[in-house]
Parts: sequence; structure tokens; C-alpha cells
Amino acid sequence: MTEIEMQLKGNSYPGRGIIIGRSDDGKKAVTAYFIMGRSENSRNRIFVLDGNGIRTQAFDPSRMQDPSLIIYAPVRVCGNKTIVTNGDQTDTVFSGLDRQLTFEESLRTREFEPDAPNYTPRISGVLHVESVQYNYAMSILKSDRGDPSSCLRFTFAYNDPKPGEAHFISTYTGDGDPLPSFEGEPIFTELDNDFTSSIDTFTSRIWAVLDQDNKVSLFTRFIDIETGEFESRIINKNI
Repeated sequence: MTEIEMQLKGNSYPGRGIIIGRSDDGKKAVTAYFIMGRSENSRNRIFVLDGNGIRTQAFDPSRMQDPSLIIYAPVRVCGNKTIVTNGDQTDTVFSGLDRQLTFEESLRTREFEPDAPNYTPRISGVLHVESVQYNYAMSILKSDRGDPSSCLRFTFAYNDPKPGEAHFISTYTGDGDPLPSFEGEPIFTELDNDFTSSIDTFTSRIWAVLDQDNKVSLFTRFIDIETGEFESRIINKNI
């Protein structure tokens, strides 16, 4: 198993997570976004394609209790930038980039989710592929150790990432009440050749190690660094 597989297999509830990196052969920018759920409302979701991105949707609309915080577009594309987030800040980043703001500047108007007592962090990522160049950045907006009066903002930029390397960030470090927020920098992980040999292998291996009871949906994308062309996969537990 790769490092990221071991990280995920040993964690029953990382919440929502983003992986961004580069394939072992150096040719692809790779990303994955997954959602998990403990409540019926959170588990009653699927990913569906929406243009060049995706959105969440109720699997059974009659069972949807509260769409706030769980219905949003996790992935959007703005020119040569692919945005991946765990909430409606995807739209905030898209609007900011469209107005020539930076990724970090775009998120300054946002903070953690208003879901006391968890105050779920907002995690975001952006992949920039242009003229055979690739870089990415990740962000987390979180409360100050559960204090909602203070929002901590961290941005991490990775220029010209090495082949076979990636970073992982999630909303939580594990299960709990309240849920413990992610701590520290995005976790460095290596992506070996077999793991990123194809998008189908990458997708199936991540899905396999997510907790069987709590996993809900998974999205993956490989972007060709030379051409900018991409391919994506979606797995929904509710089908």
C-alpha cells in the first residue's frame, strides 16, 4: 500500500479530503476529492458531472433535510486552473480567479463552516497547468482550536512538483465529538508508478481504503501536463 492508502485505511472519518500531486511518470497532474458522512442527510448524496466540473446532488430528494453546506460544486475549471474544494467556496475562488485575484486573495472573504461545535474547516486546492508547466496550491480556513471568534488561514504553494509526489488535506483528523479539525501542513505522500499507472487504478485503490460505512462519493481527475486534456472518474456509494 502507498502512504496515502495507509493514511486513509487507518482513519474511519477524515470527513472530506483532497489529494493533489503528480503521477510517477511526470506526465499527469492528479487530484482526488472524496466526501464521507455520518448522518443520513450527509450520506444521501452523489456526485454528478456539471460541465467541466462536478456538483453534489441529493440521491433521494425526498430524504433531503437541509441542503446548506452539503449541496455545492466541489470542482470547477477556470481557464487553465482546476479548483477543488469542500464547499461553496469553489464559486468564491472561481470568481476571484476570473477577476485576476490570486487563490489566497480569493479566499480572504471566507472562513470555516458555521456548524457548531465542529466549525468544519474549509479546505481548497487549485491545479494550474499551462505551457507544460504545473504547480498547485492548497488552503485551509479553520477556527482557532474551536474558538469561532478567530479564523486561521493557511495557504501552501507547490511549484513544479516532483513526479510521484502529492499532498493530502482533510477536514478532520478522525472521528470524535466534536470532530477534531485537521492540524499542520498538508500531508506529503509518494505516488508510486503502479498507483498512478491509470486513473482507474488510482480511483479504485482510493475508494477501496475509505471506511466502508462512512464513505459517500469519490471524484478523481488526471490532467495531461503537455496538452491540458483531462479524464475524470466518479464513484458513488448510492447508485
